[in-house]
Amino acid sequence: MKLHKIIIRSKQKNKLYMKWSEKTWQAVEKIYEEILNLPFIKDLSKGTLSDERFKFYLIQDALYLNDYSRTLMNIALKLQNPEYGEAFMKFANDGVAVERILHESFLNGHVPSKSEMTPTCKLYTSYLVSSLYNPHIEVSLAAVLPCFWIYQKVGEHIYNTAETENNKYQNWINTYADESFAESTQKAIEICNVMADNCSEVQKQEMTEAFVLATKMEWMFWDSAYRLEKWPV
Repeated sequence: MKLHKIIIRSKQKNKLYMKWSEKTWQAVEKIYEEILNLPFIKDLSKGTLSDERFKFYLIQDALYLNDYSRTLMNIALKLQNPEYGEAFMKFANDGVAVERILHESFLNGHVPSKSEMTPTCKLYTSYLVSSLYNPHIEVSLAAVLPCFWIYQKVGEHIYNTAETENNKYQNWINTYADESFAESTQKAIEICNVMADNCSEVQKQEMTEAFVLATKMEWMFWDSAYRLEKWPV
């Protein structure tokens, strides 16, 4: 009986001290599962995604990464902890490096000059930039985290389930299942957890809302690429 009470207290304590990231992931788990079921992800895994859709996606991703990297740099400048600032500056530089690899591998070294952001891409990047004006930098951290975390998990899922024989997208799959990307993702999650620990409950909730919204935009991004989304005339 005594042991039973200790176990109950232990479970209650673990629940009470659940990390911000653990609680927040529960809030997006269903969205993540829906991302895995998107036609874009399934076709990419099979290697049957059309060249047109993949190129469309890569161009939008390049445009997105341009603004995303700048957002990370601004976060780095705002963070008071030098170690965290250095980490986010590295994340920004790594994003530029990944973009360069994608350009060289799939876009013949450049993005077509007439390319413009789709409504979804514009919405997503505008939201990330606007998060920098929030008085709490933690909210901006939460807003950029899905691009790390969701991408890493989706890339890992594709890597583990893809049909690798003659899959023309294998190089892309390998890039996002890379161990260094997983390490960067974990570092970003840890920083968000530490920052959240010093926030009020209201601020933590605002962080969670930012993370959930950005995760929805991750879903929209892949979906819009499959639909070859255009601006209305």
